[in-house]
Amino acid sequence: MAKKLIHPSDPSPFALLPETEAAVHMAGITKVYGAGDGEVRALNGVNFTVHAHEYCAIMGPSGSGKSTLMNMIGCLDRPTDGIYELDGINVASLGEPDLATVRNRKIGFVFQQFHLLPHANAVENVMLPMIYAGVPAAERRDRAVAALTRVGLANRLNNRPNQLSGGQQQRVAIARAIVNQPVILLADEPTGALDSHTTEEVLELFAELNASGITIIIVTHEADVAARTQRTIWMRDGEVVEDGPSAPLRSHHHLP
Repeated sequence: MAKKLIHPSDPSPFALLPETEAAVHMAGITKVYGAGDGEVRALNGVNFTVHAHEYCAIMGPSGSGKSTLMNMIGCLDRPTDGIYELDGINVASLGEPDLATVRNRKIGFVFQQFHLLPHANAVENVMLPMIYAGVPAAERRDRAVAALTRVGLANRLNNRPNQLSGGQQQRVAIARAIVNQPVILLADEPTGALDSHTTEEVLELFAELNASGITIIIVTHEADVAARTQRTIWMRDGEVVEDGPSAPLRSHHHLP
């Protein structure tokens, strides 16, 4: 399927794929800040679906709405209008306590700056979301060790963040993100603080996790990162303007 420019009211070309259920479905998502002359329409009728097991990137220049969209996907903010279904649940209408539960149990977050507890070792950092999810204490360590082993850190279980390289810290963060078996792994500029060699290692890990069945959405401004995914959604002026299979950077896609 070739990439194409699409109108914001058009459905995503991936929206009707029959093979898998939708992990994320957005229809008519709008986000407005302020009112009157000060109104800012950060998102304007966003429509797309990410199916289970997809590996997707969201890109766009500064001010395109991609960060606002990430906050919507991550249930960190609510839309002004529209439908957002995560794993079949209309989360747009949920109150904050329910949103917190959804964030903990259905979304695994990976951030640019890792956000690890400095005085906790790798196992303890990975165990943290399981505490909030109510996982029995007897299971937490075993699941944390399994997640760290999965990301290649079986020999760093007792290391604190200051005893780990940047790439190893990001691997701990990824283990923490997948330990609750979320519906999606949502990564915000996950390689932004890493050198090129470590970036390659982390992208290889994401590819392995996706191949094992994990749905991954990466928000990035780096074209070489997006090129490693299966699909890229392009944002501009709060709208989805392009949606299709990922490809190497083209000259007119240079981002500031």
